[in-house]
Amino acid sequence: MPLWQIYHPENAFTDEQKESLAGVITEDNHRFVGIPRFYVNVFFHETKYMYIGGKRTTNFIRITTDTIARAMPTPEIRAQAMAGTEAFLAPFIKERGFDWEIHFDETPRDLWRVQGLIPPESFSDAEKMWLEENRPVPYYDVDPIVPFAG
Repeated sequence: MPLWQIYHPENAFTDEQKESLAGVITEDNHRFVGIPRFYVNVFFHETKYMYIGGKRTTNFIRITTDTIARAMPTPEIRAQAMAGTEAFLAPFIKERGFDWEIHFDETPRDLWRVQGLIPPESFSDAEKMWLEENRPVPYYDVDPIVPFAG
């Protein structure tokens, strides 16, 4: 799962541009990261009041991304991910004259569930099934929900 949160000023994107950008983000993650499309969540937050350095701005886009399905374990992989992300975002943000900032957070996989299911291990047969089905499919018989005993 990458969860993309895009905070932007009013009227920065048309509905068509939002759909196009969400599609580009989804396809990039599907092709280059190898995850099912349904893992990719993109939320647009139109914000009337944005302050950078204590001053109101109407030309700034802030993107936060939480990644779980795949880790970026080396500086080289992280640099490649940032460069690729900047490249596919450019037509939507940079080339339209917006200022922007983006960051990625990585959440441990054991703090992630999809419709109550523990997502399959990366590149496993079960994940391939999720990729083909483009939805979560039960692949084990044990209920992973264990009540806290403390």
